[in-house]
Amino acid sequence: MSEIKKIATRESYGNALVELGKEMENLVVLDADLAGATKTATFKKAFPERHIDCGIAEGNMMGIAAGLAATGKVPFASSFAMFAAGRAFEQIRNSIGYPHLNVKIGATHAGISVGEDGATHQCNEDIALMRTIPGMTIINPADDVEARAAVKAAAKFDGPCYLRFGRFATAVFNDENTYKFKLGKGIVLKEGKDVTIVATGLEVYQSLEAAKMLADDGIDAEVINIHTIKPLDEDLIVKSASKTGKVVTVEEHSVIGGLGSAVCDCLSAKCPTKVLKHGVYDVYGESGPAAGLLEKYGLDAKGIYEKVKEFVK
Repeated sequence: MSEIKKIATRESYGNALVELGKEMENLVVLDADLAGATKTATFKKAFPERHIDCGIAEGNMMGIAAGLAATGKVPFASSFAMFAAGRAFEQIRNSIGYPHLNVKIGATHAGISVGEDGATHQCNEDIALMRTIPGMTIINPADDVEARAAVKAAAKFDGPCYLRFGRFATAVFNDENTYKFKLGKGIVLKEGKDVTIVATGLEVYQSLEAAKMLADDGIDAEVINIHTIKPLDEDLIVKSASKTGKVVTVEEHSVIGGLGSAVCDCLSAKCPTKVLKHGVYDVYGESGPAAGLLEKYGLDAKGIYEKVKEFVK
C-alpha cells in the first residue's frame, strides 16, 4: 500500500495564490519579510508587480492592506500567525475589522507544530483573538485540497477573513475530484453513535485515525471537520450532539477561546451536552520536532484516542 501524501498547508496557500493571480487581476499579496516561509514567494515570482514586501512591520502591512481594499483590490496579507494575529491585532481590529474591509489574512506557522521555533513562535491563541473581532470569518483547513479551496473561497467572499495554515506537512485525505468547500459548513467524515469528535485543521486527520482505534474498542465515533470556525456550523454540531450525547473537540490551539469554546457556546445555548475540550491546556509550547510535540501534548492519533476513550467510559 502506497504511503499517504503529505503537504504543509502553507505550501497550499502559496500555490493557490498563484492560481488566483491568473484569474483575478485585482489580487495583491503582501508579506512582512517572510515570503520564503509563508510561500508567498511563489506569487512574487509569478506576479512581481502585484507583490509588496512590507518588511518586518506587520502592523503597517495591515494598514496598507486596508488601504488597498478600500480602492477595490483584494489583498492577502501574509505572516506567521503569531505576528499576524498577535503583533498586528490592533491594526486588524481598527483598520480592517471596524470598517469591515475586504482583507484576507494568511497566517502561517500556527500552533505547536511550528516545532523547533519554540514557544515564541507557536501561536496557540490566534483563533481566540480573531473570534473577538466582529464580522471576522475564520478558516482553518485540514489538508492541501481543503486549503487551496479555502483560499479561493476567501478570495471570492466579500469581507475580512483570517486563514490559518501550518508549517508541518500533513496528510492529504480529501479527494480533489469530489471535494466541495462551503464556507460556514462542516463536514461529517465518519458517522457514529457513541461520541462526536469535532476537529479542525491538522487535527482532523489525527481524529479520523483515532476513530479507527476507538472502533477496535467497540466505540463508534462520529468525526466532524469544522474548517470554518466563524461562522460556526451550529446546526450540524447540534444534530450530531443530539445523536451521540457526548462531544470531544480537538484543536491545535489553546482550549481557551478556540474551537472548543465556540462549540460549548453553541451547545450550552441550543443543546446542553457533555463536552471535553482537547487541545493545548493553558500552557506555552516548547521547542522540539513537530511530530514529537504533537505526541507529547496528546494531539496525535494515539493521544486523541486515549482522551476520547477515557471520556466515553
